[in-house]
Amino acid sequence: MRLTLMISFLLLPALLFADSPYDSKRPSRDGTGKVYLGREISQVMGHLGAGWLERPAREQEERTDLLIANLPVDHSSIIADVGAGTGYFTFRLAGRVKQIYAVDIQQQMLDIMDQRSQQSGLTNVVTVKGSETDPGLAEDSVDLIFIVDAYHEFSHPYEMGKAMVSALKPGGKLVLIEYRAEDRRVPIKRLHKMSEKQVVREMARIGLKLSANLRVLPQQHFMIFERNDR
Repeated sequence: MRLTLMISFLLLPALLFADSPYDSKRPSRDGTGKVYLGREISQVMGHLGAGWLERPAREQEERTDLLIANLPVDHSSIIADVGAGTGYFTFRLAGRVKQIYAVDIQQQMLDIMDQRSQQSGLTNVVTVKGSETDPGLAEDSVDLIFIVDAYHEFSHPYEMGKAMVSALKPGGKLVLIEYRAEDRRVPIKRLHKMSEKQVVREMARIGLKLSANLRVLPQQHFMIFERNDR
């Protein structure tokens, strides 16, 4: 009887996580050891990296001006910047859209953005504290979600992805910007880059299909996804 109970106890973790979309491995440098569809999830850049996000050379290095110009939005759009950080893109886009939700899980980042909103007098920027599994957006509430160099850090990409898809309005789009893993010339650590093939695989898992990958940025993919059922 005791042996049977011991075996059952040992098997319990396997039974509990049998349906998990994640695997595990020994963490590599800058990695978490958590693996999703063959990709090790990277560690998160904390609020102490705010200066790097706002570095003066960023526009020239990454052509963030082209990124903003090519986002499929207009003055009637309600959009969400998920993983907004310091609001680098949020505040550059606020004048082009009806409303923008700036989503982050770090309170320090939200505090920075709230202060910037007050200083600029913008009324269409709404900060949202999300969680590791949910951006905190209402169902069918946004026309577009965009994520710039942050998706690869999501600790629960499957759950977060499903919640984001739910937040999209009919016909809504999800735009993913990630450093190109296929290009060795991109000077970014391995786990902070993603290939188009890997991204497409992960988006398909949550019901999204690639509609375009714009070749407009010097270092990053500009991938636009839509729902398969719409």
